[in-house]
Amino acid sequence: MTPTAPAARTPLARPRQCVFGGVSEALADHLGWPVAAVRWIFVGTSFVGGAGILFYLWLWALTPLRSPIDGEAVERVRRRVNIPWLFGIAGAASGVVSVVLVADGAVGAGISFLILAILLLVAAVAWDQLVEDDSLLPIPFSATAFRVAAGAFLVIVALVLSVLQSARSSGPLWIGIIAATFAGAAVLVAPWALRLWRELISERTARIKEEQRAEMAAHLHDSVLQTLALIQNRAGASSEVGRIARAQERELREWLYADGAHAAEREDADLAGELRDVAAALEIDHSVHFDIVSVGEPVRNAPPELGAAAREAMLNAARHAGGEVSVYVEGGTGCADVFVRDRGSGFDVDALPEGRLGVRESIIGRMRRAGGAATVTSRPTGAEVHLRIEFASEEP
Repeated sequence: MTPTAPAARTPLARPRQCVFGGVSEALADHLGWPVAAVRWIFVGTSFVGGAGILFYLWLWALTPLRSPIDGEAVERVRRRVNIPWLFGIAGAASGVVSVVLVADGAVGAGISFLILAILLLVAAVAWDQLVEDDSLLPIPFSATAFRVAAGAFLVIVALVLSVLQSARSSGPLWIGIIAATFAGAAVLVAPWALRLWRELISERTARIKEEQRAEMAAHLHDSVLQTLALIQNRAGASSEVGRIARAQERELREWLYADGAHAAEREDADLAGELRDVAAALEIDHSVHFDIVSVGEPVRNAPPELGAAAREAMLNAARHAGGEVSVYVEGGTGCADVFVRDRGSGFDVDALPEGRLGVRESIIGRMRRAGGAATVTSRPTGAEVHLRIEFASEEP
């Protein structure tokens, strides 16, 4: 009889949906025990010198979270108990008990509860800042309001104890007053200082990365980019080597100078910027090099038919002429002109077959329907497509 292999244990990992820390459920899944039994074991051993609490915290600190299944997004940890507010309520209750005990003359016990209140409130703020990303329950107070309330509570406790001290002369009471005052100030200031420290570290890291990128860009500009430009000049615009060199140069420049300012500029790109993107794509697929020049006002609110007709003219130049193609964009108040000039052998528009609708419909017809005009001038030294349209200018 073949022995049955023991079933593999579930890896010890905490779930992302839990009550407190997910330790009981993780340990129960790993051992194959009921979750309720594990929880009662932790509760029972907590009365044995706090062993259950220490063991729970030890497992919580060392046990990783469950990894998401392949293809699933990483889920944030969600707890059914709002731990920061639980600590905060317990700390507030301890502070009230401390004041009552001191008023009854039990100064030693009052100081002990005051220290407990300080620890609980500091733990609440620390958990909120270092463990949780946002509030666990739909509460009407923000984390900032909670920190202010906790700090103000400790300061109020210190003031009440100082009033009580006027009737009793006690050294430990003064120590408690000072501790409560400093703890209240720490609760208010520590999160702000921690956030400021993180911002400084983040800013310093970003500055170092930017300096490294600038040094790398300068080095590559003096070496690789210059070499690619030399290859393009020697190989010619219509050669395969020149086409590959242009594509590599453009990709390298986009990688080097892809910063926030460039991204913001691209979001507000005008017609010339759009045509530069079109030229970059065409230069990859065709042996052509586009030289795009823009003068006058930026063309941002022109009808889309102008850009579509310009793209079609550039595509025709890349397919049938190749080599060097010049694109000239001129923007004015309420009007725009685009010139696409190649250096091919030219063509006769009237002699084009009836089925060739690229020039007739995609350029001339499209501009006419949009209220503009398109003119094609052909010579033995090349062809030029002139697009012009008027539109409502932008409001200042």
